[in-house]
Amino acid sequence: MAPLVRALSLLLLAAASTAHWAPALAQRTSERPNDLAAQVEGTYHGDVISDARGSSREGVTITVTRVGPNQVEVSSDYRRIPTVRIRIEQAMSAIVQADGDYVFLIQRDSDPDMLNLTIDDASLAVRRR
Repeated sequence: MAPLVRALSLLLLAAASTAHWAPALAQRTSERPNDLAAQVEGTYHGDVISDARGSSREGVTITVTRVGPNQVEVSSDYRRIPTVRIRIEQAMSAIVQADGDYVFLIQRDSDPDMLNLTIDDASLAVRRR
């Protein structure tokens, strides 16, 4: 009988311990950068293909940096393109902007390294290297 009581006590202790640590573990897991922003961050190279306020431009570098869960900062070496923060989400197999005035589009099923952006009336087609 004593071994059974000991085994049950250990089982209850383990369950209580797990219940105590489960919220902290869940929080750490949700804070890991295993989200859409982590998947798309990197350096992209390409062209401004149309610009309502100027002419097209070749050889633009775009840097996409994860700044939070499903949120990126997009910056460029081309002064015409301002640095912006964009919340992103998944729409079917694509990654798109969640809201706002910008276009952020990666079609993962056809070309996961191609990023189409529209920022401040300039449209860009850039590829991750």
